[in-house]
Amino acid sequence: MIEALPPGLILIVGAFFSLAIPGRARQVFMLALPILGFWQLTQLEHGLYAQIDLFGQTLTLLRVDKLSLIFGYIFFIASALSLIFAMHIRDSVQQVAGLAYAGAAIGAVFAGDLISLFVYWELTAITSVFLIWAVRTDKALRVGMRYLLVQVGSGVLLLTGALILIHETGSNTFGHIGLDSLGGILILISFGTKAAFPLLHNWLQDSYPEATVTGTVFLSAFTTKLAIYALARGYAGTEILVWIGVVMTAFPIFFAVIENDLRRVLTYSLNNQLGFMVVGIGIGTELAINGAAAHAFAHILYKALLFMSMGAVLFRTGTVKGSELGGLYKSMPWTTGLCIIGAASISGFPLFSGFVTKSMILTAASEEGYWFAWAVLLFASAGVFHHSGIKIPFFAFFAHDRGYKVKEAPWNMLVAMGLAAALCIYIGVYPDPLYAILPYPVDYVPYTTGHVISMLQLLAFAALAFAVLQRTGLYPPELRSTVLDSDWVYRRFIPRRIKGFVRCLAEARDELARWGQMGLSALLDRAFH
Repeated sequence: MIEALPPGLILIVGAFFSLAIPGRARQVFMLALPILGFWQLTQLEHGLYAQIDLFGQTLTLLRVDKLSLIFGYIFFIASALSLIFAMHIRDSVQQVAGLAYAGAAIGAVFAGDLISLFVYWELTAITSVFLIWAVRTDKALRVGMRYLLVQVGSGVLLLTGALILIHETGSNTFGHIGLDSLGGILILISFGTKAAFPLLHNWLQDSYPEATVTGTVFLSAFTTKLAIYALARGYAGTEILVWIGVVMTAFPIFFAVIENDLRRVLTYSLNNQLGFMVVGIGIGTELAINGAAAHAFAHILYKALLFMSMGAVLFRTGTVKGSELGGLYKSMPWTTGLCIIGAASISGFPLFSGFVTKSMILTAASEEGYWFAWAVLLFASAGVFHHSGIKIPFFAFFAHDRGYKVKEAPWNMLVAMGLAAALCIYIGVYPDPLYAILPYPVDYVPYTTGHVISMLQLLAFAALAFAVLQRTGLYPPELRSTVLDSDWVYRRFIPRRIKGFVRCLAEARDELARWGQMGLSALLDRAFH
């Protein structure tokens, strides 16, 4: 029975059954579902299960191996943390959408064929958009429609590529795909869209900051990390991913530094961290794949913690604009401390989770001779300390005391943040349990003298640079402004040019009609004469 039930269905079916349960009992029931699903994973043996024949295709709904298990574990953990964080809400739309969305992502992780992957892939889009629409404003409606268009478009590319591959190979197995055929290229673009590759990334900054306080926490955990899993499964060792990942780690730093909306800062930071994982997948060695998987695991926890802390600030103050915040450490000390733990984790401080995962990718890059990539990753490590390690806690809780007198975050938010922070510290202090569930055997020691000293030096000089720039007034101030990204081209520039061109055509048509009218009148006058 355990092997016949795909883990994701536990959350999907349970989400809709929860509608029949009233009040607090619904929250208890929903929280029990990821716990049950996690327990199921611990009972599964490696292999292929829940296979069905449909329209001449064999669908594998449950493929269990070490790569799928590590993502399954962290997705269930993230589901539980997100549900605890959202326990104060009574909105059934958010509750059902969040749980079904998590279930769809878990279902995709364990899908053993491209057709099942496509179904779950599209289900993540359909369920997650309600976390944006739940804000119930006109802006949220427009943002959600753009988000849905991109996500469904990604699914269309996936289905098209899958059909081409099935036609060419006669197999629908979701394994290594590569770039040897048009189908493989289309599927890479599909995965890259969800992973927010450069120029395909704008949906991330457009949508996540506009979701509900709790919806953003759900969103940060699943969509992009599902894409990372898919890339690791289908494109490990594809060298072009190294250079795509390098660009991903570098360009968001500059946007994050000048961005005023702190949740948007975190989305750029998310983009930056995804780049590390993409580089590891592109390198493709056992150490690099282990690093990408481990970093995805740790990233879900500390990024959720950071989004939770900013969500708590938004919940209490009504804003996450850096120009309007400051001094909150007085009234929200627990949120401040937990946010700092998330900031230390994402920055890679020793004894925190980012230190023991990110370094695996850097080591793999140096061992394989990708020295330029290694240098950019090192620069990006300093950059993420600037915009997430320092900027987020500094401008939210310390700088520009605005005199806020607000309550501390609700108890359920603090519990969720506390659990995430505890896991960040536990993994950083004792990484062996995480290393034990990675896809390949681990022969890596993060706490060497050279590694610790070099990382502390990097962080110290990055902190010094921030302090000097801040004191001299050279650091970009937090202003009420809109940061233009590449989506400005297709959301503003191209539409304006198209409207201008259409207007010119209309004016030319009217002018031709006027001349035609004048010519016809003259001709008729002559005829009557």
